[in-house]
Amino acid sequence: MRPRPAVIPSFAHPSVRGLSLPGLAVWGLAALGLGFAPASAAGQWTHRYPKVAGYNHHVYLEGYELPMLTSGPIDPAPSPDGGAKLAFASKGWIWVMDLSSGVARRLTRGGEIDARPAWSPDGQVIAFVRDDTHDTEIVWVAAATGAELGRVDSPGIELDPAFSTDGTKLFYSSAEAEAGTLDLWAVDIASGVRRPVTNAPGIELKPQPGESSLVYLAKGGGRDRVVVRSGGSPESRTLIEGNIASMARPALSPDGSTVAVNWPTHDGWDLRLLNVDDPGPSILLASGGLPLTPAWDPSGEWVYFSEADDRERLRLKRVRAAGGPVDEVDVVGWDWGAPTATIRIRTMREEGGPPVPARLEVVDGSGHPAVPDASPARFDGQSGRVFFYSPGVIEVTVPVGEVTVSAVQGLATPEASATVQAGAEAGTAEVAVVLPSVWDARAGGWSSGEHHFHLNYGGLYDLSPGDLPPMMRGEALDFATPLLANLHNRFEDQDLWAWSEPGGPPFVRFGQEVRSHFLGHLGLIGIDDLFWPWVWGPGYQVYGSDDRRNADALGHARAQGGLAYYVHPVSSRGAERATPWAELPVAELHGSVPVELVADAVLGDLDALEIVCLWSDEILTSQIWHLLLNAGIPVAPSAGTDVMTDFYRTMAVGTARVYAQTGGARNWPAYIDALRNGRSFVTNGPFPDFRLGEAGPGEIVASGETSWTLSVSTATEVDRVEVLVNGEVVWTEDGLGAPGTRRYGGDLMLPEGGWVAARAVGGEARWPMMANYPFAHTAPVWIGSVGSSDPLARAAAAADLLGILGAARERLIAGYGGADIPNLLGRFDAARERLEALAAR
Repeated sequence: MRPRPAVIPSFAHPSVRGLSLPGLAVWGLAALGLGFAPASAAGQWTHRYPKVAGYNHHVYLEGYELPMLTSGPIDPAPSPDGGAKLAFASKGWIWVMDLSSGVARRLTRGGEIDARPAWSPDGQVIAFVRDDTHDTEIVWVAAATGAELGRVDSPGIELDPAFSTDGTKLFYSSAEAEAGTLDLWAVDIASGVRRPVTNAPGIELKPQPGESSLVYLAKGGGRDRVVVRSGGSPESRTLIEGNIASMARPALSPDGSTVAVNWPTHDGWDLRLLNVDDPGPSILLASGGLPLTPAWDPSGEWVYFSEADDRERLRLKRVRAAGGPVDEVDVVGWDWGAPTATIRIRTMREEGGPPVPARLEVVDGSGHPAVPDASPARFDGQSGRVFFYSPGVIEVTVPVGEVTVSAVQGLATPEASATVQAGAEAGTAEVAVVLPSVWDARAGGWSSGEHHFHLNYGGLYDLSPGDLPPMMRGEALDFATPLLANLHNRFEDQDLWAWSEPGGPPFVRFGQEVRSHFLGHLGLIGIDDLFWPWVWGPGYQVYGSDDRRNADALGHARAQGGLAYYVHPVSSRGAERATPWAELPVAELHGSVPVELVADAVLGDLDALEIVCLWSDEILTSQIWHLLLNAGIPVAPSAGTDVMTDFYRTMAVGTARVYAQTGGARNWPAYIDALRNGRSFVTNGPFPDFRLGEAGPGEIVASGETSWTLSVSTATEVDRVEVLVNGEVVWTEDGLGAPGTRRYGGDLMLPEGGWVAARAVGGEARWPMMANYPFAHTAPVWIGSVGSSDPLARAAAAADLLGILGAARERLIAGYGGADIPNLLGRFDAARERLEALAAR
């Protein structure tokens, strides 16, 4: 082994600390999960981290590839001195545990989040990833003291440090290059000179250097692979590959002969061994759970990994490379290297009232997030805040000093904060946070629901349905339908399909997302049996040219008394809009509307449309919805976040939701009936309570002069409120510049047919919201009868819908590439005839 330089110079590329390079999460019809394609469309969700070029869904890059803050140990790294010590990440810092005593010593401190430690071969230095919630960098410090020795920080993301076997270089993954993809790089520690090691399309992660080889994880082209380069050759050889291996990470044995990797199967995850020279069939070491971040001890006898327990707390484990039982490695004590204190946080509706569940953020005096052992941490990708849920009273350990607690419950409580001095000698510090609400949904007979999210979707936790109610209570959410979905060729959570909640509220019932990517994604709720196949159409190896219609899945739901809707319908934002909530000419949306959506709606097979969603734009989706309503096609509004609740980086469930008017009833039949019939409104923040005469959303009024009232409440702010008749704004007024309620009213002269609704839009989005801009929209109040229409509005809408349908038909023919699809083409022809008839009436 070549000797390490006596002094490691500090090196830093010009820093971009605090700089956000925003881009937009992309929904591409051709992308299957983690595809790589030019980013041309955009959803509502802006990300905080520098964009990685070609990564189609940046939400997935941040969810799968970036570091995670956990309350328990993750990223184990045995020391090279016989494995006497174990470095790991926990609570957002790097710790070093003496394995003989079980005591972990905190190595790093400060406001940033540290993760993924790696030892130098001589055991003197530890490198790791530092995350400031805008960007990541590689930092290396003295293993004994934590004193910083050097860093690499480019304008792009840096990840996954690993020392060369001689200790002179540090390998890592970086998006520094002009192309902006994540490639492998190496920095010479003595000189600070960096050079790229790979430049392949896609991304390369987790370098594992051996004496004469380099093993790493490569993602791109719809396939995830563990590959090896040998003898300095730039050519790579695949050891194992699959689709969307999300949390998979390879670890190279000390002798360079074997790779340990956590790898997905059809029904879970395994920890497996691969021979580098002759991979062939892999050897199973552990199965039945979700092993994370494997690492070898220096003797090659043990493979360490982390895994969450039933309470979603990360635990250290290890298994012999020869096989055998899995041992748990207990952390007996935590040495913070500084005095600590415990704070007990109580949240309540009013001073002295009973505890109520809440979403919390706790930050110490350095700005570092603090999390409890009892609740998993999560990261709000909009604000960069780490949050967790409390049942009403919860305790958190923090460094002595100033601590700030912030709390909300759902969307109706303005953020409340309290700052205390936590002292080591004062015992447990009590913190009380009062959460008054700007609007009482239940008092008004409203029930809230979230109808598009996923329980498990490749994240670091393996959640059970029982994990949802604590989140829902913290978000004041009554009804939830987690959707089973495919993770490319794996169909997630099928074993939970028959699960039913033991009671409520809150109420949980599983639904299904049918994902014919090319035709458009569907949500099916209230069904007894799954629809098969879940996936088909161009881009799939099986069922790729099936002449199968989305209408078949919609009919499956209706036949079982369920409700079916298109999810995240319109994702194109429009780069030239003066404000984020400006409309676009309909012609510019032709390529953005799901291919079969208009045909299904026009032919009367669509129950609802997801107006509010992470992946789509509310205003642009509303434009299509308004056209359908103007054509006399009653489609109810729905909402869902489309978050993956097993992710660390995820918005909160219920931050996009629908409110249905159920009166005093709290049960599934009453709720689904109100949702189906449009007695509802959708929101990501504001609360509009709209009445047209005596009628509310989903009800009927007569034409002629009618009075109206509108009450708008918000826990943040909203720029403007509007009343629309047949899609045209007939009244508008300023909204609210601060939390509270404002009431409006007036008179309207209603036409003979059509609909009336209210909308609130615009302003800064901040907690309790997690969105790009505030938005709420009521379902329509119908004039004369449900599905009535104004002749002029109907003719114009039919013409616009014919244009969208014609463009969609062209996309259909091109996408199926000459395949025989008479059923699909017949559906488009029938929809065209229907629209032509509507235009001529």
